Amino acid sequence: MSVVNDIIKDIPIPELVKVKQSFDRTSLEDIEDTLYREIKTEKIMNRIHPGQSIAVAVGSRGINHHGLITKTVVSVLKELGADPFIVASMGSHGGATVEGQKNILGGYNITEEYCGCPVKIGTEVSLIGYTDDSKPVYIDKFAAEADGIVLINRIKPHTAFRGPYESGLMKMMAIGLGKQKGAEICHAAGFENMAENIPKFGNAVLKNSNVIFGLAILENAYDETRELIALTSEEIPVKEPELLQRAMSYMPKILPSCTDLLIVGRIGKNYSGDGMDPNISGTFATKCASGGVKSQRVAVLDITEESHGNGVGFGMADVSTKKAADKFDPEMSYPNALTCLVSQVVKIPMIFDNDRLCIQAGIKLCADVDHSDVRVIYVDNTLQLENIYVSKNMVEEVRDIPGVTIDGGSMPLKFDDEGNVVFKDGKMVI
Repeated sequence: MSVVNDIIKDIPIPELVKVKQSFDRTSLEDIEDTLYREIKTEKIMNRIHPGQSIAVAVGSRGINHHGLITKTVVSVLKELGADPFIVASMGSHGGATVEGQKNILGGYNITEEYCGCPVKIGTEVSLIGYTDDSKPVYIDKFAAEADGIVLINRIKPHTAFRGPYESGLMKMMAIGLGKQKGAEICHAAGFENMAENIPKFGNAVLKNSNVIFGLAILENAYDETRELIALTSEEIPVKEPELLQRAMSYMPKILPSCTDLLIVGRIGKNYSGDGMDPNISGTFATKCASGGVKSQRVAVLDITEESHGNGVGFGMADVSTKKAADKFDPEMSYPNALTCLVSQVVKIPMIFDNDRLCIQAGIKLCADVDHSDVRVIYVDNTLQLENIYVSKNMVEEVRDIPGVTIDGGSMPLKFDDEGNVVFKDGKMVI
């Protein structure tokens, strides 16, 4: 790489200024009490009977309090006399393997020991019926054989399409609960038709299985639990669209609307299904959704350990690092892309030896700018956006943005002896 490095080694990296972004921080103070109140209502308790086997479906998302929420739901079901167990409801994630999905759930403390019930993870599915247009509908075999199903999922805007139902309970039924086979069928018509297919498949699951209730989780802009709402099977298709609108209004954002280079410290499944949420980063892999910050180029410095090699979203970067590429595992990443028919997310960006060279290359690739006066925004990840960094030439334009506070003067990036940005507890040190 000596020739390549020689081309970019003298590109200046601008000093950065810390910016504090403020959002509404309303959150729940007591998760367990809220869950008890939501579930122990007449409309739900009437559907739960002593000795009833209930599959508690949980997904792959890095949801705040995911383990505690699941454990508490299991505890309430037990108190009501049911016999709950947990099933992985994440489509092709985790490499579409038992071990991969077990590792994901274990990372959220969703284990037999912590939750106090069996965790049944398999790849087999059962045909339970058909959509109104005769498409076969499959769900997890363990869930199909249970007396009832409880869904636990976060409501959130999707990363690749727009519709009345995006990431949430209906999508969990349409895709997550269907394992790899069911997810593949729902994705077969492409994201252009996903807004139509999610309710088709979701309603077919509601019609042909005993979904007792779904627990909708809404988070605030700080990745904290804001709302927990238990919906009966009849309420899910009626009320979820309004919950999606509320979830959209709670989301954080990068308040400066555009830049030349966006640097993302780490991507990962614990931050977004697409590694970096395109609703924040603007890195959409389809034409079916839009939004987020506008940038010429995107640099990704690393992939989280919590992703277990799943590098979905890596391909949306223009430049990255050898340390990130070394963590990218095709066995964990390709099943997701092959199932949802989007290849761009798992392509390999330009790879450089370290963070410094990666950032310099990202600057070099920006067109029609003075490379000594490039505009840069840095975020640690796309989930935690209270503190971001902007190049000092952006300070005046962001100073008057509502919710933005300039927090200190400009400082150069700190690199270690290997040329990598210095991090502590997942945050950049500057």
